[in-house]
Amino acid sequence: MEIAKIVGENIKQARKIKGLTQAQVAKIFFMTQQQYSRFENGVFELNYQQICNICKLLEITPNDIFDFN
Repeated sequence: MEIAKIVGENIKQARKIKGLTQAQVAKIFFMTQQQYSRFENGVFELNYQQICNICKLLEITPNDIFDFN
């Protein structure tokens, strides 16, 4: 599995644990649900600022996002 898909899956799991929908997260980041969905599906890769913002929102660390186990 490619890295972007693994990262996206890890973000999806963290979002679900927080009880948030894709639409809620997208609204916080001023994007559409479809745009945000592309991050979770590994279509688009996150930049450093987006990684930091998602970590703060979901109360996780970059290590949680890049956990490849």
